[in-house]
Amino acid sequence: MWEIWFRSVDRRYPFLWDGESQPAARWHRDGEGPAQYISDTPDGAWAEFLRHEEISDPADLEGISRVVWAIELELDGERLMGPRLQQAVLLGGYESYPECQEEARRLRARGASGIEAPSAALMAGSARGQRCEGDALVEADDRDGRTLVLYGPRPEARAWIAADRGAPGIRLLSLVRHL
Repeated sequence: MWEIWFRSVDRRYPFLWDGESQPAARWHRDGEGPAQYISDTPDGAWAEFLRHEEISDPADLEGISRVVWAIELELDGERLMGPRLQQAVLLGGYESYPECQEEARRLRARGASGIEAPSAALMAGSARGQRCEGDALVEADDRDGRTLVLYGPRPEARAWIAADRGAPGIRLLSLVRHL
């Protein structure tokens, strides 16, 4: 089944990593890439960026110019596994990365081609999006965000620019689990 996922990317780069030069992150160490980190919502993709750049002040939103990609992936043949870690580790800051990286290594040794985990960047229930109520936008029902990490290049993936020269709205700052 083909699914759409989202990623916020510096405008100089393509939507996915293709080489091993990717720096370490939560679910992989240096030299273990490429690892494709994608979010189930555009808010999740923006939250990842805001969290890692430690942006929490509305004034810091000015001047942001990134591409948000809608990425279509075939996930039926993937061996996706969920990490077995405490919630504090799954959602923690940089200090939790070594434990997450070790869990990812364990899952990959068991044949995982990817990891599905809760979004560490979004607060619980914040992947809700919005809906229309008359002429107004209102927050939709709470929903938790998900992050998918796929290991290896994905030449079959196709993507569309959902926002070029985009910036997150001020609404997102309150949804981010800041470092």
